[in-house]
Amino acid sequence: MLALTTTAALFALTALAEIVGCYLPWLVLKQGKPLWLLVPAAASLALFAWLLTLHPTAAGRTYAAYGGVYIVVALLWLWRVDGVAPTRWDVAGGVVALAGMAIIMLQPDAG
Repeated sequence: MLALTTTAALFALTALAEIVGCYLPWLVLKQGKPLWLLVPAAASLALFAWLLTLHPTAAGRTYAAYGGVYIVVALLWLWRVDGVAPTRWDVAGGVVALAGMAIIMLQPDAG
């Protein structure tokens, strides 16, 4: 269980780095924010890529499982940053996505 918790926390940090790295250019392109925001965006995306390398399992499996956590972090971003409360359908989808992540990461001999 500790391994799953550690993996989920690492995935959450990875998702946050990816979202920030994509959100800042969105602000520049859609809301006319300053171009210098592209510098921390690039750094955040580099951090995202590096964080994905910290997982010991095969890259494809890591990306597949990461997707479940990404969905939940994106929904939290929707709520906390965009100010839009997730619907019960969003929450249900997040639960299903996390269940999928757990199935992938906890399979026997996943390594």
